[in-house]
Amino acid sequence: MLESEHGPITHEEHAHTRCWVCVLSCLLLACVYVGSLYVWRSSLPRDHPSVIKRRCASVLLVSTLSPAVVKGWIHWADVRVDASVWELMGVRLESLVPAAILPLLLTMVCYLGPLVQSAMDNPKGFTGELQSALDVQSWRLCVGDVVWLRNQVVAPLTEELVFRGAMMPMLVPCTGPTAAIFMAPLFFGVAHFHHIIEQRRLHKDSMSVILLVSGMQFLYTTVFGAFTAFIFMRTGHVVGPVLCHSFCNSQGLPDISSALKHPQQSALVFSYLMGVLLFLVLLFPLTDPFFYGDIPVCSLALPPASVCQMK
Repeated sequence: MLESEHGPITHEEHAHTRCWVCVLSCLLLACVYVGSLYVWRSSLPRDHPSVIKRRCASVLLVSTLSPAVVKGWIHWADVRVDASVWELMGVRLESLVPAAILPLLLTMVCYLGPLVQSAMDNPKGFTGELQSALDVQSWRLCVGDVVWLRNQVVAPLTEELVFRGAMMPMLVPCTGPTAAIFMAPLFFGVAHFHHIIEQRRLHKDSMSVILLVSGMQFLYTTVFGAFTAFIFMRTGHVVGPVLCHSFCNSQGLPDISSALKHPQQSALVFSYLMGVLLFLVLLFPLTDPFFYGDIPVCSLALPPASVCQMK
């Protein structure tokens, strides 16, 4: 339950200021996260191993310090809750297994079309895809690849911890759970505009093309951020968003145009549509708080908090 030592009158008087501080704190976190990528001056491209290692070290440090920001904000705002900062940020053991499996399953259902297309294009079919996914040697090669580690491990872990785990507990008391789900991704989307700097430095495209690509990236990162913020609020865990983020990074954006040109076009279009339909049908059932126990971050919300309720 949200409480204040100063009573309802002072709480009301300070609500506006408190929420502005919340927004500025989130903006500060986003700026520090992105800024940490550029503390290492280098003329090398972003995929060079030495650049990747330095940047991974930077964002891991920012992620480690993010709980201190949340702790400081909670102390300043006089928020009283029976949960630790780590629990509010979704780092907890209760119901860890369903929190890891069910959101990932939901995301894979959404990617049913691309997964079916990948299996169709594999000479060995679905069996070949399964063998590739379970091949130990392939996993060993991946673990030794710094680009893979950045895209599949470090980026999902640090971004979800900062942009969901740290920001959501600060936003929820001010905006409520539903508004926080749509507000937090804006910081996530804006944070990706730093790629404009990378592209301009390499002079690969014209400024108009770079801005168009960045605008599209802002759109889909914001939509994806809203999805993982929803998962975070419904499960109270950060592990689900991390695994979903990693899976989506591995798959990329669905290539619908190639599906429309595929020899098995009808079957693929059906798979794409069925995946989206099943995703919408299963969205609330698979994220039902019933599977995840008491959700610490929901205790920060003033009633009614419909997103935190079972459906």
